[in-house]
Amino acid sequence: MENWYEVENVDQIDSPALLVYPERIKYNIRLLKALVGNNTDRLRPHVKTNKMIEVCQLMIAEGITQFKCSTIAEAEMLAMANAKEVLLAYQPVGPKLQRWVQLLKAYPLIQFSCLVDHVDSIKSLGDIGQDENLNLSVYVDLNVGMGRTGADSHELPKLLEQLQIQKYLTLQGIHGYDGHIHASDLTVRREQSDASYALLKKGFDFLQANVALPLQMVIGGSPSFTAHATRSDVICSPGTFVFWDWGYSDLLPEQEFVYAAVLLTRVISVIDEQHICIDLGYKAVASESPLPRVTFLNVEEAKSLFQSEEHLVLEVPDSSQYPIGTVLYAVPRHICPTVALYDRVSVIEEQVSVDTWNVIARNRMLNF
Repeated sequence: MENWYEVENVDQIDSPALLVYPERIKYNIRLLKALVGNNTDRLRPHVKTNKMIEVCQLMIAEGITQFKCSTIAEAEMLAMANAKEVLLAYQPVGPKLQRWVQLLKAYPLIQFSCLVDHVDSIKSLGDIGQDENLNLSVYVDLNVGMGRTGADSHELPKLLEQLQIQKYLTLQGIHGYDGHIHASDLTVRREQSDASYALLKKGFDFLQANVALPLQMVIGGSPSFTAHATRSDVICSPGTFVFWDWGYSDLLPEQEFVYAAVLLTRVISVIDEQHICIDLGYKAVASESPLPRVTFLNVEEAKSLFQSEEHLVLEVPDSSQYPIGTVLYAVPRHICPTVALYDRVSVIEEQVSVDTWNVIARNRMLNF
């Protein structure tokens, strides 16, 4: 359907708003599965993109049982959605250590794990595990080229040594995030992904040679998924696929996911013959990228001129085509931080707004 994004009862939705389309989300989930041969054991989707129980339940309904998250609130959301395995892609420090332990105690049937990349973190987790008489599962986080978090390869022996003396820690695997990979050229991106994988595999082989328990390799986000999906020995962790966005649609044309989240905005002022203002300020869409930050689905030749907190000024060929109150539909360049700006989304089925879903994990803390 050409205008699939349009909403018949749009007059019932205030703007700016974020709309989600469950049937298109389901399509994206099934496409993700197909790209790994429908082997859901090879998928650990990152939920930082969606932050919603209902979206996670759609993935669970498709047989995906293990997930990755960035915050304890997201981990708790996954527990509320009845996920089986949850990996916190962070090493908890400070008050997060106690929060993490309390969450695990509240949901004893769920397999929770977190990352470690430093001896001090291993010691802190081991100490709190001993204090609480609770076994904690961990993955070693390896720096595979991004230089943000993760131990360097030469540090693995001392991390393993510390892990082996901790009675309350169990090593489950090794993790690497290659967020530095974003080349538009697929050949270059594959080469970069191969290099990250080689680092992770070398680290994995070292750890596995010294640990009896079978370990796992978790790697990558969306840009490197094209390459990592073909590797039978890794678990992949893309997240944007559920909603997709303009940025990745442009960067990753070989990944044929569809837009499943759309911004609703309205014309609030007609400035002159070629300029209009809409209610899509940078409090309503991710603004870490330069303009333009959205692409419009129902406006041709609109040029974003400048944006403030509650306003976005557009240049159009003929402003008379866009009287005050005109509804515009837009896809953000970056959906993940855009979702975090909304406390709820409108659910669109067959072009009708039928429900709202709470973006529950946009909060820093739920119960723990």
